[in-house]
Amino acid sequence: MSSTRPILLVEDNPDDETLALRAFGKKKIPNPVVVARDGVDAIDYLLCRGAFSDRDPNVLPAVVLLDLKLPRMDGLEVLRRIRADARTAVLPVVVLTTSGETLDIEQAYRLGANSYIRKPVDFERFLQAVGLLGEDRRDIGLLAITSADRLNAGWSAAQRAREQGLVHARSHVERLLAAVPPHCALVTVI
Repeated sequence: MSSTRPILLVEDNPDDETLALRAFGKKKIPNPVVVARDGVDAIDYLLCRGAFSDRDPNVLPAVVLLDLKLPRMDGLEVLRRIRADARTAVLPVVVLTTSGETLDIEQAYRLGANSYIRKPVDFERFLQAVGLLGEDRRDIGLLAITSADRLNAGWSAAQRAREQGLVHARSHVERLLAAVPPHCALVTVI
């Protein structure tokens, strides 16, 4: 992660904000952290509007850490708007939330989340989750895909085949991911 680009933490809970900031400090993540306390402020920050109109539009966050349960505009709508705007469409977005609901997880990935991390309730587990953001990690399994269109086309074709009754149909990326050992964390960057 570039040390000059900020991390945008979109979090309305002061306790979770404090926990995140403590974890960044403990893991020695050098990026400055900008906190948006609701979805509207997050979009205003990213698009340099309102209170953030004087922000340099050429300096986008290294990553957006996005809670789902937010006031004024929920996290899924924030994600939808990030992906819909050409200026922010490729920003890495990690959903960092307490929600473990399958529907939230599926919808976040469908809308283009790069990762989904369920906030643990204890600090040590949260430190482990934040550690996934650090540059000096050596225990991360990395899968590089050169073409998002190819990835999407293969996955869509496998989905259609499964819907037609071919229960063992798998896309290329699904076959590759099946070989990733369970102790590895998968980080996607687009």
